[in-house]
Amino acid sequence: MCFDIDDTLVDYVTSSRRGLAALVGHDDAWPLWERVTEMQLARYLTGEVDYETMRRERTRAFFAELGVELADSELAGREELRVQAMRAAWEVYEDVWPCLDWLRAAGLRIAAITNASGPLQRMKIADLGLSEVFDHVIIAGELGVAKPDPAIFHTATVALGLPPEQVMHVGDRLDLDAVGARDAGLHGVWLDRGDSHAEVPPGVLAITSLDELPEALVCDVAPVAT
Repeated sequence: MCFDIDDTLVDYVTSSRRGLAALVGHDDAWPLWERVTEMQLARYLTGEVDYETMRRERTRAFFAELGVELADSELAGREELRVQAMRAAWEVYEDVWPCLDWLRAAGLRIAAITNASGPLQRMKIADLGLSEVFDHVIIAGELGVAKPDPAIFHTATVALGLPPEQVMHVGDRLDLDAVGARDAGLHGVWLDRGDSHAEVPPGVLAITSLDELPEALVCDVAPVAT
């Protein structure tokens, strides 16, 4: 069993918007922050820059878009302020622990597959008690490949000791998580928390809550190996 982390198990958007509000006094620039983050994270995942450089350059680029030029001496302090506010707001969704407890009771092994950078994501997992649940944590920033690349999914299935067709992956991104997992030979499940009613491609199962996952395991894609 594999899970994405952000906006699947953890309410990433809410906590990140809190961090942004701490940085600039409001979260109106959230679309800009997302765009800058995506650009800088791509540089990190490809090895162009290291993690700390990525964080500094993201903050610099974000403020530059707002017309503010930050001195090098200001970057670390601004980023630390944002991270502390975000960290204080980290929470798992209400349906997470009942689902994870059920999976553990059923004897399934559980892995996380995340496109995040390593240090902050491991801090988040530890802070929220999730590190005790996962048998393996596969992080794009540490592996050097990201979803939807089949390699990151296959790294997880190898770690679990199972062939892809016996593993389910659940995530909030239809393209990166569900379709990516399906194309890698896993059971792809799209967690559509917003119940968008978007068209679901063949070979993908859509659910709106993790409360639906046990039934999906038993009825829709059984058997999934433990």
